[in-house]
Amino acid sequence: MKSHGHARRFFLEAGISESIIAGAEAVAKRDAPAARREPFPKGSALLDRIKWQGHGSFTIEGAPFIQIAPWRVVKRDSPPDAILIGHDHYDQCSPADVEKIRGHSTVILGSDDVARVIPGTTVLRTWHSFNIDRASIKAIPASSQRDQRHHSGLGFLISLDLFDIYYVGNSELIPEMAHLRPDIVLLPIDGYGRLSLPDALQLLEMMKPKWAIPYNWGGAGEEATHLDAQTLKSRADSATEVILLPISQ
Repeated sequence: MKSHGHARRFFLEAGISESIIAGAEAVAKRDAPAARREPFPKGSALLDRIKWQGHGSFTIEGAPFIQIAPWRVVKRDSPPDAILIGHDHYDQCSPADVEKIRGHSTVILGSDDVARVIPGTTVLRTWHSFNIDRASIKAIPASSQRDQRHHSGLGFLISLDLFDIYYVGNSELIPEMAHLRPDIVLLPIDGYGRLSLPDALQLLEMMKPKWAIPYNWGGAGEEATHLDAQTLKSRADSATEVILLPISQ
């Protein structure tokens, strides 16, 4: 695993100032989740419950039923218990999709910017948590200095069934990530203000999750290619199994 000093040097080389890194480290050390549990089982039923709907949209099936960043999704027979939206950009924050799938008791969690677009959103501050059924959902900083559309937002750390799932959201590499040790990472690989393929490889080397599931690939427009996804799978650290999910509604 990369040392703390190695991670600090990486962010300094990326042009992030010492004061920003020090402040992020102080907050992250205070609020970071507990270390990952060992040993891992050879497989997890939780992996089978994670469904990719294309672009940055996911569901985690079961109880609770969690929807992440719905965009161009299909209405289900049962509404989600929670909808997580970390950014107000159109392909993550879609009022039409939220209205289509939400139920009377659905909880919508998001940033201040999301709350201005989606009525009834419960605002989560960074490092704050919200519990629903057996899941604890923590807001993680997400930002990009390269793309002002993604200047600030949220990722999410979802603790469920003794596993931590980290949804990166619209973010490039930031210092706060150095203190997370999730079991499963859902991460973009397309760049455009989010993690690029090299960024994603760097993140996996630093975090060493057991599993990683890329998104924002294989579609039209700005998304990464199928070859990019295969490259992530072949070049990822040996500690991490990269899973290329099919699109499922």
